[in-house]
Amino acid sequence: MQLDTLNTLDQAAFTEALGEIYEHSPWIPALTWDKNPFSSIEELHQSLSVTVQGAREIQQLALIRAHPDLAGKLAVAGELTDSSTAEQKSARLDQLTNEQFKHMSQMNDTYKNKFEFPFIICVKDHTQESIFSHFESRLINDMQAERSEALTQINRIAWHRLNDLLN
Repeated sequence: MQLDTLNTLDQAAFTEALGEIYEHSPWIPALTWDKNPFSSIEELHQSLSVTVQGAREIQQLALIRAHPDLAGKLAVAGELTDSSTAEQKSARLDQLTNEQFKHMSQMNDTYKNKFEFPFIICVKDHTQESIFSHFESRLINDMQAERSEALTQINRIAWHRLNDLLN
């Protein structure tokens, strides 16, 4: 799809077109639509990001919680969105050894027990090794810092998805 075409869509079609840019959260493009036309992908992404940052805490937490665990049960069962599947494969999270998978599962559990939402990282910006490293280092964050970091990572994920859609 071209940005020019996206700019001509009504709110429902715009929301449909961008509905999966943010995992299971079509409310973000729906609330961003009225800021069109967008002169660039960067401007569109910035507007989407502003919508996320301006959302109520309960909406932000719902957005964060809409993301799957890395190499978790949904991935094993093949039930991730197409975007999440491709992203996790890009970092070879579908090729973990049994030991790595067990370690990832333990970190997922530890992280969710502490923060009450899944660990989120833009896997397209990382390697398998750097994901493990960031996972461990972010466990020392407090709730506010980690929620902020999760939203930053979600916006990075959205950036990649938006570029894949519009380029």
